[in-house]
Amino acid sequence: MGAVKQGDGDMQKSWFCLILSTGNAINTHLKEKMSNEVQNRPLARQVALVTGAGRRIGREIALGLGRAGATVVVNYNESWDEAQATVHEIKACGVDAVALQADVGRPAQVRRMFHKVGRKFGQLDLLVNNAAIFFPVKWDHLTEQHWDRILSVNLKGPFFCAQEAAKLMQRRNCGQIINISSIGGLQAWPQYMHYCSSKAGLIMLTRCLAKALAPDIRVNSIAPGTILFPGEKRSPMTKSVIRSTPLRKAGCAEDIARMVLHLACHGDFITGQIFPVDGGKSIP
Repeated sequence: MGAVKQGDGDMQKSWFCLILSTGNAINTHLKEKMSNEVQNRPLARQVALVTGAGRRIGREIALGLGRAGATVVVNYNESWDEAQATVHEIKACGVDAVALQADVGRPAQVRRMFHKVGRKFGQLDLLVNNAAIFFPVKWDHLTEQHWDRILSVNLKGPFFCAQEAAKLMQRRNCGQIINISSIGGLQAWPQYMHYCSSKAGLIMLTRCLAKALAPDIRVNSIAPGTILFPGEKRSPMTKSVIRSTPLRKAGCAEDIARMVLHLACHGDFITGQIFPVDGGKSIP
């Protein structure tokens, strides 16, 4: 083989420098893109499931998680139309979403729902136990059916959802569960003693699960106060509650969704805690 001429050597060196420079530029671009994605969509490549996500607070939580980049499983029981609308709005953010029907008060339906999640996505990073029911009954009119109904959805449901979610999260040795309780679990409301009892139970369940699932899975609870929705009328009782709230106002669904996002994105050293979002109403 003949000797390489000086011009050929210079050309080879130039090509090498160009390739190296291009590679460095691509790496820099990818790093910047990933950094921007983390900042703008901190939950990218994560899968979240929100129970009762077709309407009200659950809907806002699901939308907030979708905007943060998460793939969202929208659970519903009877609100099919609302769940599909929520899924459509999440997909408009450029992320995936799916609606899955399950009555969280029925463990067999819960198991089927989480089996579908595992089969479709292969992972679960966040569970938000939001589904709940709320209705007043005087203490001397409470029946066994009232108790069974409210405990089934508000307490038994979150436990079995957490049990199934933990199985998926343990595959990757990480995850978090956020239970939406209520300041009714911290205060005594005589007309809602069955509801208050269910939410107090959920608060204790949060603490028990936090210990049982540590260190890999974090479990916390958000306790909303008075939350109003657009167009919702303020009853005399609601007005009275707002007047007795230190901040003199009601909250909105976005207040709860923002707290969920804070825990989801910045709660690495937080578990077993209860966070009232209530305008100061629960201050002793």
